[in-house]
Amino acid sequence: MTSPSQTARTPRTLDRPFSVGSLNLPNRIVMAPMTREFSPGGVPGADVAEYYARRAAAGVGLIITEGTYVGHASAGSSDRVPRFHGDDALEGWRKVADAVHAVGGKIIPQLWHVGITREAGKGPVPSAPPAGPSAIGLDGEPKGSALTADDLDDVIRAFAEAAAAAERIGFDGIELHGAHGYLIDQFFWERTNKRTDGYGGDLEGRTRFAAEIVAAVRAAVSPDFPVFFRLSQWKGSVYDARLAESPEELERLLAPLVSAGVDVLHASTRRYWLPEFEGSDLNLAGWVKKVTGKPVVTVGSVGLDQEFLGPKGWAPPSAATGIDPLVERLERDEFDLVAVGRALIADPEWAAKALENRLGDALPFDKSQLASLV
Repeated sequence: MTSPSQTARTPRTLDRPFSVGSLNLPNRIVMAPMTREFSPGGVPGADVAEYYARRAAAGVGLIITEGTYVGHASAGSSDRVPRFHGDDALEGWRKVADAVHAVGGKIIPQLWHVGITREAGKGPVPSAPPAGPSAIGLDGEPKGSALTADDLDDVIRAFAEAAAAAERIGFDGIELHGAHGYLIDQFFWERTNKRTDGYGGDLEGRTRFAAEIVAAVRAAVSPDFPVFFRLSQWKGSVYDARLAESPEELERLLAPLVSAGVDVLHASTRRYWLPEFEGSDLNLAGWVKKVTGKPVVTVGSVGLDQEFLGPKGWAPPSAATGIDPLVERLERDEFDLVAVGRALIADPEWAAKALENRLGDALPFDKSQLASLV
């Protein structure tokens, strides 16, 4: 049972301001990016604006939007996932940012390219092929086509243009999706990256593409406009995948990204409480902060008793739980920010309840909730 003294620590620890660059947050709670597919034609509407604004009004310090496609033909797999290019989509996103700002919130878009995971014949550009580093799927089998040097330049440019657009229409920063087996992560991973042209080979070569994206984005926005980068060991269909087997390998992976201009790293795990490497109880976020010195976001089944089971299954019904172990780690500065996913789909008021010692009243998550945007 949670003691009154433990419970009292929750708001004190979470309800502290945090700043990076021009971004000033009132607390440490972040809404994690979660694909919802409620943007027909790739254009977010009033319901999307209300969805994010509702959570900002209820105390979420920072909204990270669902993944939104950059302007490359092979970037997406669904025409109901929002895009971050084109006048119509950008106008929709401007209204989303305005709605969040109107209730005192902060918001950044997650910029996304799905790479080789794209399903042929689907998405915004049905004729575009699935494309990745080496025409190899996450299962190690041949799939799609390998991106040429010119293709890489086009993708890098698309990320930079999306970042510049985000600043132009009033967002508070951007996040690059470099996790979960999507395009940037496909370059990181030995199974999907067999290139021999300088974008493959050793860990430094496999990090080059991501570092070039970061550098192009950094050059396209103001110096104090924050650039977040999401990374993970696990992939969408391969939970035991690993990019780094040791803290030393993790540092080699991340150093080029930091040098290129990343401000905040977002370390995605499915269970935040699990240690990442032997000999320490630090989770992945803790190790990322230790080896880079950069601010870090942690995530992974925060506030729920069932771990994330992937985009197709999500999870069985999950009861709301307390977050005392998380708070203890935050107090030790193991990480700086806490991203909350499914718990915020289930209960738009989750942040307010956490900050007011009312998590006992938080609503449970059920995947049936994904059928509507509430």
